[in-house]
Amino acid sequence: MDEVTQSQYQARATVIKAMGHPTRLFIVHELEHGEQCVCDLQAKIGVDLSTVSRHLAILRQAGIIASRKAGNQVFYNLQCPCVLNFFECVEKVLETNRMKSLTDLRIK
Repeated sequence: MDEVTQSQYQARATVIKAMGHPTRLFIVHELEHGEQCVCDLQAKIGVDLSTVSRHLAILRQAGIIASRKAGNQVFYNLQCPCVLNFFECVEKVLETNRMKSLTDLRIK
């Protein structure tokens, strides 16, 4: 693999890794409904502010979300809503796996 190809796959892996945590998946799902402040996300997630901020920073660095400051509040939104298609794909994989498991159980 050449250097350019390696770089392209590394960039893709960064985005996928950013989505690779249940809390970050939840945040993306919540932002599907529109912009939210960090305080609202913290209340929904139920963890301390520093933990939520860390997850938000990972998503922001990957280019999945964007932020804006209004007074003392920081608001977050999906920078690239097409990432929600990822959820659809994951659900299809899970459904395929469930169907295969059911088929395997019937065969035994």
